Amino acid sequence: MKINVFETKEELYRAVADFYIKAINEKPNMVLGLATGTTPIPLYQNLIKAYQDKLVSFKDITTFNLDEYIGLPKTHKESYFSFMRNQLFNHVDINLDNTHIPSGVLEPNEAIKEFQTALDDHQVDIQLLGLGSNGHIGFNEPGTSFDSTTHKTQLALSTIQDNSRMFDSIDEVPTESITMGIKDIMRASKIVMIATGAQKADAVYKMIKGQVDESLPASILQKHDDVVIFLDKDAASLLK
Repeated sequence: MKINVFETKEELYRAVADFYIKAINEKPNMVLGLATGTTPIPLYQNLIKAYQDKLVSFKDITTFNLDEYIGLPKTHKESYFSFMRNQLFNHVDINLDNTHIPSGVLEPNEAIKEFQTALDDHQVDIQLLGLGSNGHIGFNEPGTSFDSTTHKTQLALSTIQDNSRMFDSIDEVPTESITMGIKDIMRASKIVMIATGAQKADAVYKMIKGQVDESLPASILQKHDDVVIFLDKDAASLLK
């Protein structure tokens, strides 16, 4: 693991954006695994600005998103389908036919099969991850098998609480999702992890220094050959 610690979130997100701009310019047709939630939003904002400044193009990029809530139509403002369009896709030159997000409205087994089939046909070059306060990656909650592929998952209460900030009330947060599995995540050539804030410090410490155990899904990243971690000083506070 390569660990980068920054004094401020602004410095962190500039560094992550520069990392992606360089990587995309070196391989314009790369396959990107993308994340949702509040963590990647500043990265996407920086990438949009870079596109507007003609520093990068997404026209030949293919993307796979980690997950989608079950039961939310694409048009719901908090579906990850809507999120990706609002936060990135609608503002750059990406071909929407080359973007893949699990369906939240298909019968779950059909949605899983459809997404997994497309994913298996590609090699993800860089997989972007956030880190749940309980150590989840994607929506792979504690106890998820390290051998898991795309699957339906019940969201932990801590995850529902974390995600409730995106909804008008915690009662509106879906309790189930379809998520890319841990085995799928680990297939990526490179993994980029972003974690900020003191509330992530314990999970960061256990991810990097703890045992590799399914009780903390992110700990599996210790077994990957190429992981780059971007932390602010609060998220890194326990590593000292």
